[in-house]
Amino acid sequence: MCRSLHSITRLISSHSMESYRVMFRTPRWAALLLALLLPALHSVRAGDWEVVRHEGRDYVTVQSLANFYDFPANVPPVSQMLPASPAEPSVRKLLLDNGKHQIEFTLNDRLAVIDGVNQWFGFPVAEEGDKLIVSRIDLSKIIEPSLRPELISGLNPVDTVVLDPGHGGHDKGAVCIFGNEKDFALDVCFRARQLLEADGLKVLMTRSDDTFIPLEQRPTLANATPNSIFVAVHFNDAYSDASGFEIYSITPRGEPSTADNTLSLHDLSQEPGNVTDVQSLALSESIYHSLLGNIPQVDRGVKHARFAVIRLAQVPAVLIEGGFVSSPIEAREIATPSYRQLLAEAIVTGIEGFKTLAEHKVPPKLVAAYRHETAPSLQAAPIVVTNALAPAAAPDPSIPAKQPPAATQ
Repeated sequence: MCRSLHSITRLISSHSMESYRVMFRTPRWAALLLALLLPALHSVRAGDWEVVRHEGRDYVTVQSLANFYDFPANVPPVSQMLPASPAEPSVRKLLLDNGKHQIEFTLNDRLAVIDGVNQWFGFPVAEEGDKLIVSRIDLSKIIEPSLRPELISGLNPVDTVVLDPGHGGHDKGAVCIFGNEKDFALDVCFRARQLLEADGLKVLMTRSDDTFIPLEQRPTLANATPNSIFVAVHFNDAYSDASGFEIYSITPRGEPSTADNTLSLHDLSQEPGNVTDVQSLALSESIYHSLLGNIPQVDRGVKHARFAVIRLAQVPAVLIEGGFVSSPIEAREIATPSYRQLLAEAIVTGIEGFKTLAEHKVPPKLVAAYRHETAPSLQAAPIVVTNALAPAAAPDPSIPAKQPPAATQ
């Protein structure tokens, strides 16, 4: 059956409001949330989804998700799910595969794998009455736009790319024996600018020399430029042997960021970047699939945060972490011009994929396609799944709904 997106639906019940009243221990917060969220109340298309209550929040069953997206699977009861491997008897996973898309869920985990890359949910896949369930906000803000990006609304043509090299001036960023993050990021952006301009795109840079620009000022250039996107380039730092790529877009309103495991009052605020949170997710996925598909790196995942540069951007915005300066192996690579050129090319390819999506409704290429076309040796590169954090409650989100066949806007 042909499907198109239904208008956003939300459901706030007295039960969910009571759960927030208890969380914040004061009726004032419950009243604030009620005033904030009641204008968004709509009905739920129960015929499309099996919506269940779990810990005071709305979830949908994975079985109804499988039915909606044409995954040929009878989802087993949780009690019958087999361990992921003999080495991990307590880890239970479910893989859905319809030949076009794959989703791997892990019970009690925020980390899923969608079409070959790690995706961080707001809170874990759970069980209710022996049914595997996923939160409605993760369905609407991650799963739906990942599986059907061509149906994302509000995608404007891409005329200008605003590149934001991280740090600068007195702020060196991560430091290693080979150099400073601020210099590596600036060089990658210079290389990306050259490639983008060769493709006919206008490119602006928040800094083009060793100058410090306050974080709050960096998104203003993109906000003042019609039909623009914002791409911040950074490199990572850690006190451990961490490695690999990760990418961030704005955390949806009402859920904790990937690095957090509890919900705070701040998470309920509507940030400027939330007006394009789904579009920003699509941009991050397009770039991330290109990065992993063209460079054999560890997959740390598509993540969410409220960093100032993406929180304040009112256009599609992402922050890329292109490897760890703190890793001796990766730092040596990052310090080479050839690696930074490869990184710039992969970023630009991802931007071009997003531009094609925005202007022609053609979904960006996935990691498997990149690996098949560009480097057969990368096809067997593993997807590294890390342990997830336990999240907390979030307000009820929306879910997609079936409709009679209609033209895509």
